[in-house]
Amino acid sequence: MTVIASPPGRTPAPLDASLTERALDLAVRKTTEMAAGTLAVPLSYYRDPALYERERALLKRTPLAIGQSARLAEPHAYFVRTVLGSSLLVTRDADGRAHVFLNYCRHRGARPAEGEGVSRRFTCPYHAWSYDTQGCLASLPGREGFPDLDKSRYGLVELPSEERHGFVWAVLTADAPLDLDAHLGPLDAELAQWGYEDYGYLTAREFTSGVSWKGALEAFAEGYHFPFVHGKSVIGQNTLPNTSVHDVFGRHHRMGFPFTWITALTDDPDADRGPSANMGVIYWVYPNLILANSMIGVEIIDLLPHDGPTTCTVRHGWMGVTPARDDATSALYRDVYEQVHAAVRDEDFLMLPSCGDGVRNGQHHHMLIGRNEIGVQHMIRTMAAALDVDLDAEAATSGWD
Repeated sequence: MTVIASPPGRTPAPLDASLTERALDLAVRKTTEMAAGTLAVPLSYYRDPALYERERALLKRTPLAIGQSARLAEPHAYFVRTVLGSSLLVTRDADGRAHVFLNYCRHRGARPAEGEGVSRRFTCPYHAWSYDTQGCLASLPGREGFPDLDKSRYGLVELPSEERHGFVWAVLTADAPLDLDAHLGPLDAELAQWGYEDYGYLTAREFTSGVSWKGALEAFAEGYHFPFVHGKSVIGQNTLPNTSVHDVFGRHHRMGFPFTWITALTDDPDADRGPSANMGVIYWVYPNLILANSMIGVEIIDLLPHDGPTTCTVRHGWMGVTPARDDATSALYRDVYEQVHAAVRDEDFLMLPSCGDGVRNGQHHHMLIGRNEIGVQHMIRTMAAALDVDLDAEAATSGWD
């Protein structure tokens, strides 16, 4: 296989026909973009309990995409989601602004809201303290029992949040800064091109899996496994194996996995050369989000630690490029989602717990990531740097040269 180096500092290719031409060149020559060398990754990177605690601390102070703006399609819409053990209430107030609150009553801590829908008030089931969509304490029974209560000081705790690119982003620590410009960096303009704010939210499902959240993320950064894990589904049948383009956007990256028909472009100068027509365009939005784009929608795969180093929570959602305004479009979207969800749940996450078992019980020092797994290498190096893990020093202790 021909080696095509992809320097980490390279300016990303535009999201246009030039990206398709780059992928076409790889497909014709039956090659892929590669990292400079192989990468030895100690099993401790995935299973060390102390590192796991550092991961959780990092995640609680890093902007995360909590949910899609399309889930808050009208004033007073809301949804509840649990993230890293915390129940969050996400609302849109009467003025159209999105908020993210800790979903815990300020009286005795019960959850005022559950599920999703449209509501002007969220009432705690324990003593009926009630909050509005701005998080303000609106009413409470037995007011005489709290003669000194200043209601303005007892609203729901609000987390730093911002709405951008069709997502509500938040930091899970109330007193932490939120600088989305700094977090997204060069990926900001890239995501803006997709117009996710105009997409229509369809659904999401959540499950747990016996694999490290970092190891699970890596499954979406290489096509090496496609013919073996996805051989019987549309992914394996429609996507070239072990072939991808890779572009770095600071801590984030973009991958293009060419479809099998991309080589037909060599004989058809008038064919659509847009990237989404010829490859799966997948982003890793550091630290935990995968956006897998197609011509008709985007998969949103949100991966987080669960209850230990080698278990994770998987949230797999989908949005259509336009909201479904009729039954036929809705049925089409649901059919597409069922297919891609089956691939994620019954193929990727059928295999990945086996990897988790190997990490938990393996007695070898490290695993070896290939040059062809350039996206995986970028993920590991980025996360290791953020967690202050010296991979070179770790590798040296094993005698790996």
